[in-house]
This record gives sequence, structure tokens and C-alpha cells, in this order.
Amino acid sequence: MHEIEEVADLRTEQIAQRASPSLTFADLLTLRDKAAQRVDEGSAGVVITQGTDTIEETAFALDLLWSARAPIVVTGAMRAPGAPGADGPANLLAAVQVAASPAARDLGALVVFGDEIHAARFVAKAHTSSPAAFRSRQLGPLGWVTEGRPVIATIPARRLHLTVPSDANVPPVALVRLALGDDGRILTTLPSLGYAGAVLEGFGGGHVAPATVPLIESLAARMPVVLASRTGSGEVLSRTYRYPGSEIELLELGVVRAGALDGLKARVLLSLCLAAELAKHQIASAFEMLGPDGGPATPGAALLDGAAHGKATTSRPSATDGDCGSRRAPGTLVDSTR
Repeated sequence: MHEIEEVADLRTEQIAQRASPSLTFADLLTLRDKAAQRVDEGSAGVVITQGTDTIEETAFALDLLWSARAPIVVTGAMRAPGAPGADGPANLLAAVQVAASPAARDLGALVVFGDEIHAARFVAKAHTSSPAAFRSRQLGPLGWVTEGRPVIATIPARRLHLTVPSDANVPPVALVRLALGDDGRILTTLPSLGYAGAVLEGFGGGHVAPATVPLIESLAARMPVVLASRTGSGEVLSRTYRYPGSEIELLELGVVRAGALDGLKARVLLSLCLAAELAKHQIASAFEMLGPDGGPATPGAALLDGAAHGKATTSRPSATDGDCGSRRAPGTLVDSTR
């Protein structure tokens, strides 16, 4: 695409070539290291292309693992290259323009689709096939691209960085959605299956059936258990309801509140907290740090202030890991299939 050549000078590298549901945390640690190497070599930003099925998870994981000022921009395509109205080229161009923009500095990992710029923490794939599949229910987009110019209208108040070594083992974390009439018997199997933590998607503001409370109490005594809401929007409550299975009683049992993170995001955060070898109280602090009021810093986790948002020169990324910039700087892009 000659339009990309007018934005940045790119270097490309293929890290993986497989369906995005096959990606692992080990792949993301490798990708983090490759991106960091490119930035150390002078790249102003990184563009990553991958299949769309897991972007909401991979982008958030990269956001937690990334502390550099240069942005990481994740994009992909909802339509095949030969389909009418294929969106891949336009998404790639917009991603390069964002990665090359000084406005994207200090924002961590971003997701760009349909000329919208989303924060990795809030974005979700909300439709199976629509070109407008990616939405940030809680916040809306951080900004947009118009006439090739990225505009950042909203900056998250803070980001969280976790120190995870490149060779870290990321322990398995279960994600369990509770449903009407479910007695929770699956919870009793998690320790024997080797899970090191669990995220529960409860009803409404963070509620469960009374019959599951003893099972959750037993599980929380053996591993970190995080309570999210299955609604996908809004915060888990903390002091509104008290009855058997309410959020107040669950939190008193030592369950960790996910705040505004949905189950998928909470699982990513808990997995990386365990990989960083954080203790249970430090894990709770990490989730608090991403809440609306922030929280105290904890060893192994650093709070990155959105107010540090600054300017930098731009460069151009390519489809593997990328350097990007407004002055045609170096770039990279990472690719996997959907």
C-alpha cells in the first residue's frame, strides 16, 4: 500500500502464522520482547496484526506487559481479502497512522478498527461478523482517525504494568460463568484439574446462588478467586446487597473484586499476576489499581499515570512488529491468521 509508505518506514517480521485461538501467553511474552527490541533499536511504535477472535485478550495482555512510551497498536480484518468491502487494508493504514502519531505515546496497547481507536482494557469483540465488531461498552473509543490524522479525545487515568519475565510460566486460570439453576459443582473440580486461580462471572452486580457459596468459600481458601459480572458492563458492586450469595458476603469470604473488568479481561489480569508471582493481597491490589479510584502500588506491579501522556516523533510500522512515525520512521507488524 503506497499510502502506508507515505506515513512511515516499516520493518516487518512474522512471529506466528496460525489461528488466533491457538495463541498462548508464551507467544505474547515473545511478542512483547520482540516489540521492545524494535523500540530499543529506534522504532517509534509497533503495529501487530492478528486474527480477530482473541484480540480483546491479547491486546489487554500486551497492555499489562508493556511499559515503554511507544504505542503498540493491534488490528486485523473482519472480512477476507477477496470479499467485497474488505476492511483489512484500511484498518492496517489507520493502525500505522496511529502508531506513527505522537498522540498515541504513553497510551500502551491500542486496538484500531474502522478508524476508531480503542483502549485495550475496554475493547471487546461484540459481533461475530460485522466490520464494526469492536466496541468499548464502558467508555467508547479513545479517539478516531480522520483524513489520516489520529485524534485522541480521551486518555485513561491510569494503566497497570506487571513485571513478568520472558521465560515465566503462566499458570492456568479457569473462567466459569454462573447460570440459572447451576449448583456450582464444576468449582469442586478446579483444584484437581491443576488450575491455579479462577474467575467467576456472577449474576448482575456480582451475585451467586446461595448453594454455591460454600463451594466458593472452599475454593477461595485454596486459590485466588476473582468475581466479575456476566453482564459485560458496569462495575462489580461492593457494598449494596447483603444476602446469601451477595457481593458483600462473597467479598468477606476473600473473593477478589474484578471492578469494571469483564470475565475475559479479569482472567488475563489474574493469569499475569500469578505469572508475576504476586501474593493474594497483591493480586487484590492490582485489581484495585485499575479501578476508578486507583489503589496502592504493590511489588511487581507499577501504576502508569495517564497524565504522563506526552509527544514523540512518529515512524511507520509494518505487518509484524513495527516501527512507525509521521516522518517515515521504522516500523514492524506481527501477523497471525484468524
